[in-house]
Amino acid sequence: MTPNRPYLLKAFFDWLLDNELTPHLVVDATQANVTVPSQFVNDGQIVLNIAPSAIAAFNMDLQHVSFSARFGGKPFQVYVPMAAVVAIYARENGAGTVFEPEAAYEQVEELESQPEDVSVKEDTPKKPTLTIVK
Repeated sequence: MTPNRPYLLKAFFDWLLDNELTPHLVVDATQANVTVPSQFVNDGQIVLNIAPSAIAAFNMDLQHVSFSARFGGKPFQVYVPMAAVVAIYARENGAGTVFEPEAAYEQVEELESQPEDVSVKEDTPKKPTLTIVK
């Protein structure tokens, strides 16, 4: 079965905006392929304000959340795979949800953490040789 996290995240995001609340995303910054400003990471996590007024070029699909935002006055492109999304909540009252670990994401993590077979090529290119033809 496919993970339900992307669907629930989208639903909570829309619900928070419909109620005029400020959605915040909690991200596990230690996951693979997470691109967030490291100076704002605390205890391996970062909380991101994902209100439309705070970000630009927002994209949320089944695999990731991405947007651009300013951190300390500097523009930054944020990329968060769905596996790294921990929770979504409202800044004003804490309404939201924490996502449970999902088997589909754990399998992806295991595959990424396994070392790849590195084979040494025996067919290294040889230096060119010239012969004199008479």
